[in-house]
Amino acid sequence: MTATRPAIEVVGLTKSYGDHTVLDGVDLTVPEGTVYALLGPNGAGKTTIVNILSTLLAPDAGEIRVAGFDVRRDPGGVRAAIGVTGQFSAIDELLTGRENLRLMADLTHLGRAAAATAVTVLLERFDLVGAADRRAQTYSGGMKRRLDLAMTLITRPRLIFLDEPTTGLDPRSRRDLWTIVREQVADGVTVLLTTQYLEEADQLADRIGVLDGGRLVAEGTAAQLKRRVPGGHVSVQFTHAAALAAAAAAHPEATSDVDALTLQMPADGSVAGLRRVLDGLDDEGVAGLTVGSADLDDVFLALTGRAAEAPAAEEIPA
Repeated sequence: MTATRPAIEVVGLTKSYGDHTVLDGVDLTVPEGTVYALLGPNGAGKTTIVNILSTLLAPDAGEIRVAGFDVRRDPGGVRAAIGVTGQFSAIDELLTGRENLRLMADLTHLGRAAAATAVTVLLERFDLVGAADRRAQTYSGGMKRRLDLAMTLITRPRLIFLDEPTTGLDPRSRRDLWTIVREQVADGVTVLLTTQYLEEADQLADRIGVLDGGRLVAEGTAAQLKRRVPGGHVSVQFTHAAALAAAAAAHPEATSDVDALTLQMPADGSVAGLRRVLDGLDDEGVAGLTVGSADLDDVFLALTGRAAEAPAAEEIPA
């Protein structure tokens, strides 16, 4: 069996503006049919990578292939294979939802019959049938974002770039778009996602890259990244203060809460580590326990030296 070519192959990607280096030797591989999330603080270079991969910006150096095409030698091949949803909506608010989709079909030279079918299917899929003939300026934030993504999908691209696609959306609208992304991937589409929502990367991504200072400082699954940083713990709830005091004496590294009758002890998430934590505990004095692990916030802080920044846009209801 012949191995499939990665959807994205990047080796030694660099980009500078004058003396300011934005990307400094980035290597990146994204297998077909997966979601790859790029995390990073503002100014880390996430959008610059998307702009280069989608041929909107020329790299200074590096070998970059997208959907099998070299971005410098065959930008037309790249553009024909991809769809892009940027940080800001590309819809024309003076047109209706249906007209926006038809316009995108015309711009991509989709045949009349194929365009009509695609418009109908996408309006239904994105729950826009009832609003299809209203001007887009009357749409809510969530509806505009769904229409924007529908326009990206009009030509059924096999590779989609989503640059912070859910910024400004309320939690329900965000989850609606997550569902759409999962359905696309289940159909074999590859997604490169940039986001500042750590939960979004945790929920969607097969692999995550952490970008900081123009470099990819870490890469792996969410679970692999979480194991790289401290933060795992076991929290034990006790039935009475004497049991808590005895456990605290046996585990001086733990943090106790006398009012809540709880003791929180560091743990690495392994079975052996859990056994060590439980050694010496009196079963009769324990009311229950919970096991926690480091989350992507911990990873982000440990790798970049700063907490994740919440997107500045206000929440827009669906």
